[in-house]
Amino acid sequence: MKAQSSGIEKGPIHADNSLGLSILVPLYNERYLVESSVSRLLSVQSDFIKEIEVIIVDDGSTDGSWETVQNMAGADRRIKLFRHERNQGKGAAVRTALFHATKEICVIHDADMEYNPEDLPLLLRPFLGEGADAVFGSRYLDSPSRRVLEYRHSLLNKWVTLLVSWVTDFDLTDVETCYKMVKTRLLKSIPLHYNDFRFEIELTVKLAKRRTRIFEVPIRYLPRSHEEGKKIRFADGLLALLAVLQLSVVEDLYHPKAYGLKILHDMNQARRFNRWMADNLKPYLGERILEIRAGIGTLTNEFIPRELYVAGDINRHAIEFLRSYSVGKPYLRVHKIDACRPEDFLNFEEQFDTVLMVNVLEHVPDDRQALRNIYFALRKGGRAVLLVPQHPSLYGSFDKVLHHHKRYTREELIQACQETGFEIESVFDFNRFNVPSWFLNAKILQRKRFSRVQLKILETLMPFIRRIDRYLPWGGLSLIAIARK
Repeated sequence: MKAQSSGIEKGPIHADNSLGLSILVPLYNERYLVESSVSRLLSVQSDFIKEIEVIIVDDGSTDGSWETVQNMAGADRRIKLFRHERNQGKGAAVRTALFHATKEICVIHDADMEYNPEDLPLLLRPFLGEGADAVFGSRYLDSPSRRVLEYRHSLLNKWVTLLVSWVTDFDLTDVETCYKMVKTRLLKSIPLHYNDFRFEIELTVKLAKRRTRIFEVPIRYLPRSHEEGKKIRFADGLLALLAVLQLSVVEDLYHPKAYGLKILHDMNQARRFNRWMADNLKPYLGERILEIRAGIGTLTNEFIPRELYVAGDINRHAIEFLRSYSVGKPYLRVHKIDACRPEDFLNFEEQFDTVLMVNVLEHVPDDRQALRNIYFALRKGGRAVLLVPQHPSLYGSFDKVLHHHKRYTREELIQACQETGFEIESVFDFNRFNVPSWFLNAKILQRKRFSRVQLKILETLMPFIRRIDRYLPWGGLSLIAIARK
């Protein structure tokens, strides 16, 4: 069936070909360079840059740097000034600047003259056409010319980069680069704690653990010596190496308000469990699929490619992730879809042979309206594949964190489907094995996220669990319903 052009078209990653840029400038005792450095930022012009704002945070300078930038701000409204009364470190200054950033993209720029702002448009290009979430300016990628750098400094940087690449499985060339350009909403959603130069490592590792699309672009670099005022020392490199080891086991990848996203990320790491779930659903899927609440693509990745796959969500971070993920996949479309809003389905009438709703109905305030909406989107004979949490008696802390309105009984799920016009093809239990674990964590211990140890045990035991689950003498943690239009 041919899709309506106004409903399921691919569309560009960005509506136009330019982006607003927030330039975050940590400043500490750069009186003789900051004016020239900021002037070069303000003079950058490119068709890729819609508008810029330069956010300078003076980190307790004592050499007159603050007075210099005050004079500059008085002459140019694009400059925003903030000040720390005492020196706290580069990471702290960047966090303060980030809090005040308002444009779509952020980039960090040191207040000295080592980096050339004329390279910034080159870093913007992957955001516009290649679905980048972050772009690093690399001093070590091949380019027509490259300034020869200090060998020992470069060697330490390569050791740090190698260790970060090993921990994250991202093939990076320059972790310590200042020019890190990141989508502003994404950057604001990552908790950053280090105040010193370890901030660079923390940001990189957490971006990688969030499965973001990181690109690298070669840039120019004009290093200065310690005698000229360079602040990073050999000891900072050693601290960076230790920070990599620490961050390899740290999982605070989302701000505290995003407990739901944390749990989605945790479950995404349970790859064997997700494959088990996907294997239970695959026999009922067609070639034209609408997935409601696709999240960060955990199941999407299991079911593509298809003739057409529309992934919908209401969370803006998830939508941005999915749009980046869809680059290079012409069959994959991403839309903002609220399961309860009929207007979000107007262009989807009878477009799909399958609608997939995994852990969705329990979130919505009106499950009947959600089912009517997906009924509208299915062609005659199409299937709704539904997975919902079972056992109202198990409702606990995890359900509250995930904003579940309810847990279903088999009878309630069947009744909801029949009342909205569906015929029930089958209903079966899924994941009996984890009922005791859910009861312990959500009802007794009142935890708000899954234990990493428990997830690791779950992954390790998954081949065994798949064999015995059907024989356990109680109902599954979830119910799967196959409902036909």
